[in-house]
Amino acid sequence: MNPASQGPVPDFLQRFEAGSTGILYWEQLERLWTLLRDRADGGWYIYAVGDTVPVEPVSAEDFRRFIDEVDTLLRQDHDEDYCGIVYVDDREAPAFVKIFDPNNLGSSCGSSGLRVLPGWVLSRVPPVDLEAAMPPTGSRRRWWQRLFGGAK
Repeated sequence: MNPASQGPVPDFLQRFEAGSTGILYWEQLERLWTLLRDRADGGWYIYAVGDTVPVEPVSAEDFRRFIDEVDTLLRQDHDEDYCGIVYVDDREAPAFVKIFDPNNLGSSCGSSGLRVLPGWVLSRVPPVDLEAAMPPTGSRRRWWQRLFGGAK
């Protein structure tokens, strides 16, 4: 069962599910990084999806260091003329950013019917465990049960 269906949806999940704008060009990404660096105030959470969910925001110094490092990683590992793997809630006043791992993109647009979670989320609100909150679709569970669970 989806934990979000058992009570009020945490602010993090609402923001995660809300619409976001893709950062299509490297120049747009640099602008986003500049805005984020300027807003590094010790109030940001950095959540590496699949790792332990952080309970405290990171320091401004660690936030800026992460931005520098992830920018380098994206530019090295996503060898394209466009960015297209970073999404933000508001380009002018960012408070929630999804960064997809260039080495685990699958079909991040969802066209395959499978949801690919981002590699990292930058958020002003405390994160929740996305892997637990976003279980596989019913069709994927049925496939898994047919394969190993004996369900027909």
